[in-house]
Amino acid sequence: MARLNVNPTRMELRRLRTRLKTAVRGHKLLKDKSDEMIRRFLIYVKENRKLREEIEKELQGALSSFMLARAVTSDAVIEESIAMPAAKVELTTGVHNVMSVDCPKFEIVGGNVTEKYPYSFASVSSELDESIATMSTMLVKLLKLAEIEKTCNMLADEIEKNRRRVNALEYVMIPQLQETIKYITMKLDENERSATIRLMKVKSMIDERNK
Repeated sequence: MARLNVNPTRMELRRLRTRLKTAVRGHKLLKDKSDEMIRRFLIYVKENRKLREEIEKELQGALSSFMLARAVTSDAVIEESIAMPAAKVELTTGVHNVMSVDCPKFEIVGGNVTEKYPYSFASVSSELDESIATMSTMLVKLLKLAEIEKTCNMLADEIEKNRRRVNALEYVMIPQLQETIKYITMKLDENERSATIRLMKVKSMIDERNK
């Protein structure tokens, strides 16, 4: 591991030791954060899978009913029956914090439903009624699914960024600091030994002259 290009002084040694202590602490905090984010991510993934399976099952039933309705009713009658929606809803958007990640939050705050079925029952089959009823109840689940899936995507991106930071500290910065501290320590010890040897030589020379 390449060391940092610094002067081997005691002041620099103290500074690097402080940086190393901070880096080790930061690495632990980031690692703990990464573990918790992964735990939360897995919870959202499990919830996403369960909700998606429910929606797909309900949607399959609604589409089956719609296909049966088309089989016994002309396309022109069906298009005329569903051309004007009977319901209007208001949607608010916001964010909620998940491990310092601002994830989207959707909420239906109200609706103006004048009539659930915007057509005459005599003109269409009961299969279309079933399809419309199922579709009208799926909006809340679809919004929840969109919210969870976006949260999963954002958490996955943040986990990857956090992993790169952890790896940079663990495999680059901390080893560099440790190697540099080791180098400076060896240099200082070497300088101290050289100074001691010089002093011993000077003392020896002075002792010889005094004889």
